[in-house]
Amino acid sequence: MTGQHSAPHGAPIEYSALNQRDETVPDPPAQFDPLRLCVFTTIAAISAITGPLAVLCFALIAIIGYTKARRGGLLRSRCKLGDTRVVLAYLTVIALAAAVAIPFWFKMLLKVWG
Repeated sequence: MTGQHSAPHGAPIEYSALNQRDETVPDPPAQFDPLRLCVFTTIAAISAITGPLAVLCFALIAIIGYTKARRGGLLRSRCKLGDTRVVLAYLTVIALAAAVAIPFWFKMLLKVWG
């Protein structure tokens, strides 16, 4: 058997039209996965607990990642800011603001705990 079947009158049956997508049927909606919401909540909790230290850490990791990507040829990001130079400038401003805030954050913690 070669996988071909014959109709009762002996002519081979054509299977090429089977298992094809009907273009008139719309795609089903994508299943919503709330994983991103869990990730965002976890990042927010870490940031709330560790304050500007976490912001500085995440910003530095992102700067390193975007720098490597830019050197690798990525000029446009899926980030809403688009151009990787703008993204890097934004991340640098955030990192600098976090670095400036760290001493004030520690001072606040000493007042709260002291």
